[in-house]
Amino acid sequence: MFDPLAGWLGTVGADVLCLQEVTRTPRRTGWVRYANGENAFPQRANLLADVRQVLPAHQAIFVAAESGPVLDPSGGRHRQDFGIATLVDEHLPLVGLDTAFVHGSFTDHDSWPSTIAPRAALAVRVLDRTTGRRVAVIQLHGLRDPSGKHDTAERRAQARRLAELVQRSQRDADLTVVCGDLNLLPDSETFQILGELGLVDLVGTADTRTSHYPKPVRHADYALVSDPSAVTRFAILAEPEVSDHRALLLEL
Repeated sequence: MFDPLAGWLGTVGADVLCLQEVTRTPRRTGWVRYANGENAFPQRANLLADVRQVLPAHQAIFVAAESGPVLDPSGGRHRQDFGIATLVDEHLPLVGLDTAFVHGSFTDHDSWPSTIAPRAALAVRVLDRTTGRRVAVIQLHGLRDPSGKHDTAERRAQARRLAELVQRSQRDADLTVVCGDLNLLPDSETFQILGELGLVDLVGTADTRTSHYPKPVRHADYALVSDPSAVTRFAILAEPEVSDHRALLLEL
């Protein structure tokens, strides 16, 4: 769904953009073929470069969680990094960065596995010159478990590691946001752990999936803030459809 995604990104006007499932294949553009033990499909060779081309005035920070082989249209084999990216508009000073693996560690695969993959979280701190407040934005792509989105020992450990990153980021921030595809149910213990740090979830039981997602469980994406009174608008965008996830739009 790259074409509708690129068209939307060029118009939404995001100061801080958080993307999960970002690809980067050095010196490759266009489409490549990805395959693991369960699935095979085309994907962008370098989504990071694609998005940077759409948003040239944004500073891009990319963290790879894993890498593996992909094939170009002629069958050539290339190494692709897979992870998350945060892009910050150049009018916002980027005053802090932090990252941590919340599950596993970086893995360089000979072939892509279909098992639970490593996951990283990324924190940026920016200065809002209009208010003088420092805002920390922490995003992650929570681990995917083929058995479902219920709490597990791995997800509890993930929540604790995420909380440690949040605590580090909060020390120098006046306002904190945590967001992303957490791959959790709304009653997950993760929200209790983050709640102890003063973070309030804005999504609850709302549907965060589009018509491109056929499964019945419609929960995946969340946004939490440390000060709900700072929120001027929060929307779970049903349109336009640029993914099988609905975009979360947060104005502070």
